[in-house]
Amino acid sequence: MKYARALAFAAVAGITIVTATGCSVAREQQTVGSYVDDAGITAAVKAKMAEDKNVSATSISVETLNGTVQLSGFAKSQTEKNQAENIARNTKHVREVRNSIVVRP
Repeated sequence: MKYARALAFAAVAGITIVTATGCSVAREQQTVGSYVDDAGITAAVKAKMAEDKNVSATSISVETLNGTVQLSGFAKSQTEKNQAENIARNTKHVREVRNSIVVRP
């Protein structure tokens, strides 16, 4: 009985994952594999920003699509904006960085 419950839970979890990611695949935006890769890139960039004392990770949004990182939000200086871009550019598997961060004193 324990195994039946575990198998049922695993099946439901698998169907949920396929359904959730299947929508983007059906629209031909990205494959499931690239979706997972992009999520990893986003997490890595955010983690590096959180470690950097010169970048306010909470004020900068990071989104990734097919290896292209989009930065948006607000920075207190041009130096902070540049540092956020450098962090993203130096993250593994990043193809391109689009920096739309607005400098606001």
